[in-house]
Amino acid sequence: MVSRRNPSDRSRKPLGAAKLDELALAYVARFATSRAKLTRYLARKIRESDWTDEADAMAACEAVADRMERLQFLDDRQYAAMRAGAMTRRGLGVRRVKAQLFVDGIAPEDSGEAIAEAEGKAMASAIGFARRRRLGPFGVRAADDPKDRERQVAAFARAGHSLEFARRILAVPPGDEPALAALDAEAALD
Repeated sequence: MVSRRNPSDRSRKPLGAAKLDELALAYVARFATSRAKLTRYLARKIRESDWTDEADAMAACEAVADRMERLQFLDDRQYAAMRAGAMTRRGLGVRRVKAQLFVDGIAPEDSGEAIAEAEGKAMASAIGFARRRRLGPFGVRAADDPKDRERQVAAFARAGHSLEFARRILAVPPGDEPALAALDAEAALD
């Protein structure tokens, strides 16, 4: 069995403002990120190391984040639009999008447009979710058992969709092409 050392057992490496800047640059080069996520990453790196500069470590984090923003490596509004669009295309609902943007530290003024766009595509996203999970009209057979119906509604709720959309989609039986076409037309209007 491989023995794993506790992180506190490792010798702590020195970290200064210059190295912090290098870490931030490598992070934004590798990942699309928000200002808050970058600041959390840098704060974690500071906690895991010995800070060697005379300047305050958290002030250095903020200064590095400010610099990355000035260089346009960070843009919370663009990140919110990208993240919300990706989640909507995956079939996740508005509630999940809002929650994720909050966790990512996006301010409401930066996430407003992205959330509005996700709300506009809510029905299409819910239909895409049902299609991927083979629920409702995309299933092999109708969910006649109330427990199966509850599970399907719960899956919609966990994905962040409204109960109204879940019930409307699940009300369409498998193979009902006209009702499915009506749902698709409604989703296109969103």
